[in-house]
Amino acid sequence: MTRTALSNGLGSCPRCQKINKMHSEKQQCSRCAHWFYSRKPNSLQHTLAWTVTSLVLFIPANIYPMMTLHTFGKTEASTILQGIATFIQTGHYPIAFIIFMASFIIPLGKIIGLFFLVYHVKHRSNMSLKRQSHLFHIVENIGPWSMLDVFVVVVMASVVNLGFISNIEVSLGASYFALMVIATLMAAHSFDSRLLWDNNNKKEQTHE
Repeated sequence: MTRTALSNGLGSCPRCQKINKMHSEKQQCSRCAHWFYSRKPNSLQHTLAWTVTSLVLFIPANIYPMMTLHTFGKTEASTILQGIATFIQTGHYPIAFIIFMASFIIPLGKIIGLFFLVYHVKHRSNMSLKRQSHLFHIVENIGPWSMLDVFVVVVMASVVNLGFISNIEVSLGASYFALMVIATLMAAHSFDSRLLWDNNNKKEQTHE
């Protein structure tokens, strides 16, 4: 069986990182007196709830316009995919690729990755523990990059404001998109990656 801190009765304080001898699931740190748990309470429930929320928000984030352009009294709304199509039509392929990755592939990939992590904790998996850990670190680190699209829209709305001639407004889709990114960040934060090791130990015990 893989040796872990929990199997040796040890736990790390999340505040000062001191390794403590765990006498119960909830422990007070001997250094900073901070109370902490050996594992995050209800980690999977919170992760699954935030991930489902982000998936629900992903739909209106791509249906509703991200921004509305007013030019000489003419109004034109643009969703994420419409904006990407416009950049492709005008020959700005690198920009279209960056927006497509940051605004569509990365958020969707992170949501799918979170569902996979929850599944691997609850069920037996043929994926190695090392790959599961790599998947978690990828999901955890790429999340903030999804805010790139919202940042661009907000900057454009702040800079391009010429009254009747040209004006850009942030639309409803940007709000849904920002909420979706926040939900995925909360899902990754609430996930306790140590549960992957616990499940791996259970699998090894079953095979013995």
